[in-house]
Amino acid sequence: MKIVVDTMGGDNGSSVVCAAIIEFKKNNPDIDIIAVGNKEELSCLTGVCTVVESKSVVPMDAHALEVLRMKDSSMMVALDKLISEDADAIVSCGSTGGFLSAATVKVKLIPSVKRAALVAPFPTAIKGKKVVILDVGANNENSAEELYQFGFMGRAYSQAVYGVKEPALYLLNNGTEEGKGSPAVKDAYQLYKTNNFPGFKGNIEARDSLYGEADVIVCDGFSGNVLLKSTEGVAKFFNDELKKMFKKNAITKIGYLHVRKGIKDLRETMDYKNTGGAMLLGANKVVVKAHGNSDARAFVSALDVAKSLCEADIVSKIKEGLSE
Repeated sequence: MKIVVDTMGGDNGSSVVCAAIIEFKKNNPDIDIIAVGNKEELSCLTGVCTVVESKSVVPMDAHALEVLRMKDSSMMVALDKLISEDADAIVSCGSTGGFLSAATVKVKLIPSVKRAALVAPFPTAIKGKKVVILDVGANNENSAEELYQFGFMGRAYSQAVYGVKEPALYLLNNGTEEGKGSPAVKDAYQLYKTNNFPGFKGNIEARDSLYGEADVIVCDGFSGNVLLKSTEGVAKFFNDELKKMFKKNAITKIGYLHVRKGIKDLRETMDYKNTGGAMLLGANKVVVKAHGNSDARAFVSALDVAKSLCEADIVSKIKEGLSE
């Protein structure tokens, strides 16, 4: 297995990516890593992996055409290496819009895929269970046909990565009734219903999305990104408020001793750093977007995501699902 890493563009600099690569290689010595970035900043990777020079960084607010013109940027050099080296996956914590646009152009989409979707596994109330949600940010809006196709890709992802034989699939909506939602969502509902999509259960509201009833939740990219950021924000808010509450006085500190295991489990469940990255489903290679503010632990998780998706042969599974 060969994974290309764009080491630049993240909020915390290339040093955290270097630390992540070193940690990942300790546990996966047989996986080849190609790290693209400023060689001076990546000197600690000498003897650990292949280093490819690139000193230019794609700005976070760069649009698609800008990124494609920045041929010497770490992002574009990494994408070129993905293709020229016939590598299995690429991971970047750089500009989301730029990375996804450039990857779509350079890597190409699987034949018959209308739009690629960014997919992320979310924690649920059922310990160890993840719910697959797509799209969480690759598109601002989607048609009914695209939402219907996301179902096939999400189903294949759930089966290949989490081993769910018959995933329960829902449409994210502002109500559970059949007639609810935007025109695109209502039309997508009819496509799922009339075509007897396997495992389609109807609509689900955002407040119920993490209880574990659903295996796959389909939504447009705008709604999915709002759900993603809202979930992360609420998790951080509660974590901060719990800290304040237990530090209030001696009695609350003693109380913490009785519930600290439960608090630790909750933090672990809701910590996005354990998930690491989201995959661009529909591309011809494994394309993983790590969080822009990833620390070393979060980036190791992103590399683990790339590895597990390659091992699951997710691209072939999606091709099979769409052909069926």
